[in-house]
Amino acid sequence: MSVQANTNQRPEAYRKAPAGGLLWYAVQTKARHEKRIEAELNQKGIAAYVPAAREVHRWSDRSQPVDVPLFSCYAFVRTLLTPERRLEILRTNGVFRFVEAHGSPAAIPDAEIESVRRVALQGLPLSTCGSICIGEKVRIRGGSLDGVEGVLSAVRGENRLVISVELIQQAVSVTIDGYLVERVV
Repeated sequence: MSVQANTNQRPEAYRKAPAGGLLWYAVQTKARHEKRIEAELNQKGIAAYVPAAREVHRWSDRSQPVDVPLFSCYAFVRTLLTPERRLEILRTNGVFRFVEAHGSPAAIPDAEIESVRRVALQGLPLSTCGSICIGEKVRIRGGSLDGVEGVLSAVRGENRLVISVELIQQAVSVTIDGYLVERVV
């Protein structure tokens, strides 16, 4: 992968930060290198963050708590993204690329990273679930509706599960707030 810096053209992401302002960006990393990349970037003076969840791993002779990255193959960096800083980050061993939108690195709102950080610091059991959107097919996990599948919808601020009987073109809708749901693949 060749990386070239053209200082004559400054993509939109370079101009979004206010004077002296720092923004969060996501970088895609080599698998199982997230923590090392976080340490190396912090050592270079670039604020990096890899949210982690504690899991208990069991082997035949022992069990041990292990901190596992919450988002596999991703790290977050907070920086004023100049072309020089971008190259410095990309030259870090194990960093593949910035997550981009419209051809330039996409900034992540501070509130999103802060929310992830606050939840991760609580020490509660966590798992990633990918973003589930209205209109996607989902399955309820746990409770009296465990295993029920349908399409996620929203009516007046309530999350609802629509269960269709396609043959007769009829459906029933139930409120699922408080239930754990997963995307059906």
